[in-house]
Amino acid sequence: MKKLLLLISIVFCPALLLAQTENKSSNITAMLPANDIVKNISAAPNTHTFYIFIQKTNLALTYTSRGPITVFVPVDDGYSDMPTGKFDSLAKPAHIWELTDLVTYHAIAGQLKAKDIQKKINKGKGLAVFTTLSGGKLFAKIDSNNNIVLIDGNGGKSTISQFDIKQNNGIVHLVNKVLVPKKKLI
Repeated sequence: MKKLLLLISIVFCPALLLAQTENKSSNITAMLPANDIVKNISAAPNTHTFYIFIQKTNLALTYTSRGPITVFVPVDDGYSDMPTGKFDSLAKPAHIWELTDLVTYHAIAGQLKAKDIQKKINKGKGLAVFTTLSGGKLFAKIDSNNNIVLIDGNGGKSTISQFDIKQNNGIVHLVNKVLVPKKKLI
């Protein structure tokens, strides 16, 4: 019986591990640890919108700086839940400050791996608070499926779908929704 279990584990376990690795890395194969955040985001097949936003806001120097920076990059499909017209208005020159706030709201100074975020959540008794480059607050918790969920200033939730993507100047985590900062009153 032990030999049968050993044979099954030898045959099937490597195949399962390979399948999981391929699934996790399929969207990030263009990202190389030797490249900076901007270069990797521009090369990845599902982060084109965020790359365009970085270019429009002239934040490329920030995201190519020595860092380290942690960036929660929304995948292109993650913009579909934005209110009608909001996405289009962000691309207009009159909304450059709002777009800049949105892009910097997705970044935190320093390098935070998933395990670091989880530690801070545990230390905060289920809720972690981070200050973004925009100065806004971003919250994190663990959901019932053991995923890290980010909560923006408006209560919107985004799940980290791929984490700990190493860059030469920080870390990128792909998220499934756009994080929208709370409007600032001037």
